[in-house]
Amino acid sequence: MYRSLTQWDGTVFQDFSLVMDPQDPLQQILTDINKMKLQHGQLVKEQQDLNKAKYDQEDLAEKFRTRTVRMKKSLEEDEIIQARDVESERNKMAAMLDEESRLRREIQNTLKELQHEEQSTQHLKQQTDVSSAVPEKRVVFTGETGNGVNALDFDVKPRIVYPMKEGTALITFEEDIVAQKILNMREHKVDLGSDVTITLEAKPIRLLLPSQVELDTQVCPRRILVSNLPKKIPADRLLDKLEIHFAKTKNGGGEVEESDMLHDSGHVVITFTKDNVAKGLTDKLYHDVEFDKKTKHSVKVTPFLNGEVTQLQTRLSVCGRTVLLTGIPDIMDQENLQDLLEIHFQKASTGGGEVDAILFNPVGQHTLAVFEEDCPIKDKS
Repeated sequence: MYRSLTQWDGTVFQDFSLVMDPQDPLQQILTDINKMKLQHGQLVKEQQDLNKAKYDQEDLAEKFRTRTVRMKKSLEEDEIIQARDVESERNKMAAMLDEESRLRREIQNTLKELQHEEQSTQHLKQQTDVSSAVPEKRVVFTGETGNGVNALDFDVKPRIVYPMKEGTALITFEEDIVAQKILNMREHKVDLGSDVTITLEAKPIRLLLPSQVELDTQVCPRRILVSNLPKKIPADRLLDKLEIHFAKTKNGGGEVEESDMLHDSGHVVITFTKDNVAKGLTDKLYHDVEFDKKTKHSVKVTPFLNGEVTQLQTRLSVCGRTVLLTGIPDIMDQENLQDLLEIHFQKASTGGGEVDAILFNPVGQHTLAVFEEDCPIKDKS
């Protein structure tokens, strides 16, 4: 008898160890050996199959590991490239934002410059309008001509107000050489008569003169300049008639604050209390003003310019023909002493020459001397 056994992998085999046939034991053993060989062959084959399967699995695992390493490396490279691209894009974005900010600033600056240019254009237009509406001035051609190169040159004639000290005199000679001789002698003894002499010191006159002046002019919104006025009307009456006329709203005027006569030109400046009056009057330009009953005179109204010195360059100049005399005592009246000084400095024996003008400021008085270019001095005491 025998029994069958089943292993864990499902292999079925018979166990002959329990019962033996006593009649043919050798044959039985051979049979068992053959069966065991067969079994062993099956087990060896199964072992080979398992080894092959194990090798295939290990090879597949190695391939997966290699692929994983390669994919991981590729992924890392992709991440590096992506990070670099992101950083590059961020830099580009930052550069674009900076450029946008710069362009915005440039636009703002351009708008400011444009606004400034528009204001300058408006100012120049206003100045052009003013230049074309200046008071009329009659001129006469004398026959003298000049080069066209200097056609746009402007001359500034200085008018210097010089405060004189007490006990001094200013004397202007006709020739520079005489003034220089008086300065070289320095001290001068002047005979006043009755055995009275005074000692004076001659000093040069140094004046600070403008060499270059730049003015910025603006149209005054409250003032007008009235020209082409009648000549035979007294100044007070002329101002009253102008104030009455330009104070009336029907004439385009308004409330007048004050009126002033410019004696050097004969024009009148009228100041209003409000800013919007002057513009309307200057736009009309000519106005008929009644100075006498039933008689009207056409006056010209132009803008009044306010000037501001924007640049001033000065130079120190020595008067060539004028000498300052100091140390004059208070010993006689002004007129007699001035005459004696003029007589003394006219004598060639005392180093003098022809006197063009003389101005004496006695002790206790205040006198202003006015210096003009190559002109005699004037008294403003």
